Amino acid sequence: MSNTLTERAGTDQASGKREGIAVRMIRFVGWTSVWLGLFLLGFVAHQLFVTTFFAQQNNSVLEAEAEEYFSSAEIEEVPYVASDGSESSSQSEAPPADGASEDGSLPPATLLVEAAPPEHEAFAIISIPSLDRLKDGWAIVEGVSRTDLKNGVGHMPSTPLPGQPGNSVISGHRTTYGAPFHEFDELSVGDVIEVETGLGVHTYEVRETIIVEPTAIWVTEDREGAWLTLTTCHPKFSSRQRLVVFAELVDGPNAEAIYG
Repeated sequence: MSNTLTERAGTDQASGKREGIAVRMIRFVGWTSVWLGLFLLGFVAHQLFVTTFFAQQNNSVLEAEAEEYFSSAEIEEVPYVASDGSESSSQSEAPPADGASEDGSLPPATLLVEAAPPEHEAFAIISIPSLDRLKDGWAIVEGVSRTDLKNGVGHMPSTPLPGQPGNSVISGHRTTYGAPFHEFDELSVGDVIEVETGLGVHTYEVRETIIVEPTAIWVTEDREGAWLTLTTCHPKFSSRQRLVVFAELVDGPNAEAIYG
């Protein structure tokens, strides 16, 4: 009888140990899941709210730097040569006799050109009156690295500066670091985009909005005339695709020279 009780006690003790281990494992997994969930929530909150707060504060500083840059930008006047190699004239009618060359041809149009800004520094301000986040302006920095886009929207250095002939490409975040391009899906054909540089204010009108794959680098290629191409992630909270906005120059210091 005593042997039976002893064996039963041993069995109960072993069973209790197994149950104790199982409980501890369940508790460990449970608490790990809770802390992991809190960490993920904290990370999301940091990305969406904390980075936005600091980006908005930093943008005020960058805008001031851009305005300071306007006064020191190096600007020169050059004859405008169109993409087909011909010289453009901003006059549609014959000029006065003292404005014509000896052979009677029109003088070439004059293009205002500013020197390339230093990399990673603010040199321009973009504003879009129809969008709440950009109606008061956002600084543009030279460069599209991860660090550049944390500070503002970035201009691709291999493309022309805003207000110049060709295709000026600018990229920006849509959900983090201020999310300056958050509302880009609300843009419509005809909406106005203004970019201020050392030359003055360049006014563009939206011509087309498309969604492409991240590999569609053709959107950055050169274009005839003067264009502004804005790119951002799509859909919101994802980088699976790109939302691209094409806008054409309609007014500004170089508009008449480029389009005659």
